[in-house]
Amino acid sequence: MRIHLGGRSRQSLVIVRGKLDAAIKGASAASASELSTHLFFAAEVLAGNTSLRRAFTDPSRELAAKSALIKDLFGKTTGDLALGLLSDIAAVRWSSGQDVVYVLEQLAIESEASAANINNELDRLEDELFEISRLIADSFELRKALVSPGSSQAKSALLVELLGKKASASTLSIATTLVTNLRGRSIEAAFADYLFGLANRRNRLIAVVRTATSLTASQSARLSAALEKQVGQPIRVNIQVDPSILGGVSVKFADELVDGSVSHRLANAGRALAGIKA
Repeated sequence: MRIHLGGRSRQSLVIVRGKLDAAIKGASAASASELSTHLFFAAEVLAGNTSLRRAFTDPSRELAAKSALIKDLFGKTTGDLALGLLSDIAAVRWSSGQDVVYVLEQLAIESEASAANINNELDRLEDELFEISRLIADSFELRKALVSPGSSQAKSALLVELLGKKASASTLSIATTLVTNLRGRSIEAAFADYLFGLANRRNRLIAVVRTATSLTASQSARLSAALEKQVGQPIRVNIQVDPSILGGVSVKFADELVDGSVSHRLANAGRALAGIKA
């Protein structure tokens, strides 16, 4: 998120984001959206109870005990996919209990973004959420209705009435969750957080490919198909022609870099030779 996470929490976010990638690999849009709903619910439960947050993040507590707690709390309302991910989150260390709430929200946003991506609607989701944020910012009455004390159902109903059938299912899900879970933030800050979360997921769905020469249409199609098979959902491939790599292909995707370029292999050989001489 846009908040500052402690060093331990930043490392743990990298780990659990990888767990989310694995959980939604090959999943349907409906499954990814359901996972998002369950993660948002878990974030809301932990946000409202300090004792539960402490039990969830206590590094001295056995993982088996944490898993039992998670099952007791969410077993009747949450699917196996979310329960497994919650156990993964409880298994790593966090700088503070509050960090877990923000990370759960981040993963929930990214899961809904993946649902939209599977439906080829991620661009639409980002555009619509931004448009809604502008609409609220420009309307005093609408902003007042959404930030004033009131029932979550009434606020959700207002947004549904406002958006009607114009918005995608992912947009409705994200927007209604946002206005009912501000947790002390201004509504502008919440929209900024959610848009930031969507951008994070988009960045994990873009592969940057560097080649010494241009790829043919057939080569580009095969590369895209191979990457999509690995990830389990649609991705965007950005190809950069860079003669300095001499030959081969370098692929940067999410947190991974697969560098098969000639220049990289020569550099590795040079370092190995220097080590032998030393």
